[in-house]
Amino acid sequence: MHNLHIKENKPVVFQELTLEKFRDLMKRYPEGRQKSALVPILLIAQEQTGGFLTVDVLDEIASILQIKPIEVYEVATFYSMFSLGRVGKYVIELCRTGPCAMCGGEEILGYLRNKLRIDVGETTADGLFTLRTVECLAACGNAPVLQVNTEFYEKLTPEKIDRLIDELKSKAGKPIPFEETWAGKFC
Repeated sequence: MHNLHIKENKPVVFQELTLEKFRDLMKRYPEGRQKSALVPILLIAQEQTGGFLTVDVLDEIASILQIKPIEVYEVATFYSMFSLGRVGKYVIELCRTGPCAMCGGEEILGYLRNKLRIDVGETTADGLFTLRTVECLAACGNAPVLQVNTEFYEKLTPEKIDRLIDELKSKAGKPIPFEETWAGKFC
């Protein structure tokens, strides 16, 4: 069963600071066009609700934006940056388009699979890392590239991957700094 078929009917209550951020994003668009704030609102909501979006969260966002729930579902299921199920603290998304593949992206993918001992779409047993592939991260000139949550890493090598994984593991017990969150990015 797809996660969009699971409605738990649990109340979703966003913190007042989060709601304020949503309102600020909505004010950037003309009256009646608040739906334009949907992508950043989904990103922030996903962070605030444990790293993934439930039907209840999507429905609450539809209510906040005064749009139909299906409009939110369409966006949440279209873009790869949204998760409808549990993910690790760090979501690693590796670009698999032609330029990245030609510059070593497939080798980096193999290296990540071996290093993390997971396959694409899986999460490490400790809950730290989820590995995904995506179609494009728009950094072809610096291929191969990947994104971890909100941060980009370019011109990847096995050595850079080792340093990155070690750095993320060392920060695992700490909260992610505000400036490295979507809420921090959409100030």
